[in-house]
Amino acid sequence: MAEGTTGPDVVELCAALLRFDTTNTGDPETSAGERDAAEYVATVLSAAGIEAKLLESAHRRANVLARIPGRDPSLPALLVQGHLDVVPADAADWSVPPFAGEIRDGFLWGRGAVDMKDFCAMVLAAVAAGLRPRRDLVLAFVADEEDRGIFGAHWLATEHRAEFDGCAAAISESGGYTYHVPAADGRTVRLYPVGTAERGTAHLRLTARGRAGHGSRRNDENAVVRLVAALNRIATHRWPVHLTPTVEAFLVRTGKALGVPIDLSDVDGSLARLGPAASLAENTVRNSTTPTMLEAGYKVNVIPSVARAQVDTRVLPGTEDALFAELDRLLGPGVDREFVAHQHPVQAPVDSPWFTAMEQALVAEDPQAVVVPYCLGGGTDAKAFTPLGIDCYGFAPLWLPEGFPYRAMAHGVDERVPLDGLRFGTRVLRHFLTHC
Repeated sequence: MAEGTTGPDVVELCAALLRFDTTNTGDPETSAGERDAAEYVATVLSAAGIEAKLLESAHRRANVLARIPGRDPSLPALLVQGHLDVVPADAADWSVPPFAGEIRDGFLWGRGAVDMKDFCAMVLAAVAAGLRPRRDLVLAFVADEEDRGIFGAHWLATEHRAEFDGCAAAISESGGYTYHVPAADGRTVRLYPVGTAERGTAHLRLTARGRAGHGSRRNDENAVVRLVAALNRIATHRWPVHLTPTVEAFLVRTGKALGVPIDLSDVDGSLARLGPAASLAENTVRNSTTPTMLEAGYKVNVIPSVARAQVDTRVLPGTEDALFAELDRLLGPGVDREFVAHQHPVQAPVDSPWFTAMEQALVAEDPQAVVVPYCLGGGTDAKAFTPLGIDCYGFAPLWLPEGFPYRAMAHGVDERVPLDGLRFGTRVLRHFLTHC
């Protein structure tokens, strides 16, 4: 296909992907698997003359890899990666069937519309239209991001490491979308946050041990009491502000765009002056430890000897040692911790040619765009690819109308994406992938 030839329509591609039920329950026995969607992706790539590999890590847990040669083979390659699985959706809660891929009121509805089959469709639309990139592109459409990535990105990075040889940077979900924010002078500023960092994920299991006994008798070694006291100390602890390069740059550049003063010695006050834009940074100026699960006892009149809890811990780049040292102090005697899952924080350079190229691609389609870096509070498959020496960015461009609750769409009810947003994102990606 010659460069510039009209390729498949991004809306049709996205609708087709949404119609594949790729629900990931977190249980391999009940998850739908990504095989059918992966075969569709491979078919689209093949029709565009792009050779695709379909790699299955387990039954129906399929991944697609492809490499598009660039015009300058001396340049390092770019990884473009997105996941095909989605979280569960209860059809009873939705206005439309969640796997119908229905168009209504200028939006495409369905589970995965913003997380993240929209990006997968935009990538397919961009490369299938005869794209001739400046550098090699490695495409990865992966399984299992919505759980632990063991059937997808982490498996690929371990078992198929050579597929990513030469990749210096990557783009994927959670960045490059429109964020409308009122400025101090009454203007509305269109921010486009690009992810340049992610907090690490440490899911912890706490175990308190004590002496079993009768519930009616005094027991100073009650495991439940020890656990509850430790959880209270964790939940009420005010973790100190820690400004990473990404968050500092976000605060300074966003404050300048909005015309509000930023004082890095008073981060909470500065956030308050950013208005709605504060939500992009307020969860990433500190670490967090959030108790989420409790387990203890088997009868109301029996004091158990063991009580357990799980804590969702999110940790900023450069703070892991200090966080866990303080956490151990807060736990106190009689309470131990272990990792249920542990993925380190990731951070890519803010001021880099990659970021500049993303900014230029966005401004080419929206001349009023203000592109700023930001740190993701959660995590993505960047945690699998960063250890390979790849700088990972959240860049899945999407135009969004003012007032659209985009950040509530991921994993939410009635997930949907604007049709104009898909077309905008495809143009931005085509520009970026051609020139970066």
